[in-house]
Amino acid sequence: MRTDSIHQKQADGTAHRSVAIITARGGSRRIPHKNIREFAGHPILYYSVRAALESGVFDEVMVSTDSAQIRDIAEQCGAVVPFLRSDATAGDYATTDEVIAEVLREYARRGEQFDRFCCIYPTAPFLTPERLRTAMTMLGEAESVLPVVRFSYPPQRGFTVRNGEVVRWMPEFAAARSQDLEPVYHDAGQFYACRTEAFWRDETTDVRNMVPLILPEAEVQDIDTPEDWAAAEEKYRRLHAGT
Repeated sequence: MRTDSIHQKQADGTAHRSVAIITARGGSRRIPHKNIREFAGHPILYYSVRAALESGVFDEVMVSTDSAQIRDIAEQCGAVVPFLRSDATAGDYATTDEVIAEVLREYARRGEQFDRFCCIYPTAPFLTPERLRTAMTMLGEAESVLPVVRFSYPPQRGFTVRNGEVVRWMPEFAAARSQDLEPVYHDAGQFYACRTEAFWRDETTDVRNMVPLILPEAEVQDIDTPEDWAAAEEKYRRLHAGT
């Protein structure tokens, strides 16, 4: 769906063109039909589409999928699905970067160019329009924006198992106080925002000038197992109680 987007200007005075790419393939082994399973009253894909549309920063909000069923639901949610994925990007081993590249090339083949994009996970019910607006604004200075969340426990003081024995992963930090250790963050699992030129240059969203968008733990939840799903739904309902 095309939106009345909020544009920054390029150096030549023309407006940036941006596309939201929501990646939602049909296969899911651990949680069947994961990308369209009902979550708090809607297909979970709905939340990513809604956040992208309501952000007002995209000229197009599209879903990349290999599934006719997901295509139909995506269109009901307000997104567009102008083409389906190829077999090459529909398999278990296709990378997100390969999916992005295919989408951008297909749009270019159709005569449409986007100088910025945001690749959004289809299972991101905690994503908000405000976060997307912030990230796309940050691309005015940065080449890529990655939402991250701080590890709740310092990984430097973690353990691993070797030959059946528990050993410290980084023994040099065994006596260090938690507050003295450098904060470590992990991918929040919501989206990647990137300038298209930088993506083609480095062939990834992990470009040289990538900056963080630090999120609070209350807005982040991995959803990889049925247990994760149940925890995320409960967390979502608590956050939105009374709204």
